[in-house]
Amino acid sequence: MSTILLVEDDPDIRHLVSYKLTKGGFDVTAVADGLAALRAVRENPPDLVLLDVRMPEMSGIEVCRELRAGPLGAAVPIIMLTARARPQDLEQGFAAGATEYIIKPFSPRDLQDRVEAALGRVSR
Repeated sequence: MSTILLVEDDPDIRHLVSYKLTKGGFDVTAVADGLAALRAVRENPPDLVLLDVRMPEMSGIEVCRELRAGPLGAAVPIIMLTARARPQDLEQGFAAGATEYIIKPFSPRDLQDRVEAALGRVSR
């Protein structure tokens, strides 16, 4: 079973995504901010990270850079999950090390499909 770290400050979205992915057969750890995400990765490295961009104290962009520079390296997919949809936002996310970029609002089915595809590319 693949493990997913979900980093989302909105409790409703965190619950929805966690529920959907758990029902899809994933082991989900959900945290509300970037500092908790960095701690969670050190304690139990995930197979994939779903990362909100706009969070208090530490943005998803900063978290992504930290993860790429440290414990995860380039091996683990990081999917940005955000309402920020301008072309420069996508560029910034990919420049920080994101593998995918999903814009809110999103279809839970599409999210699960993209998570499965990202994990499939890594396990080959």
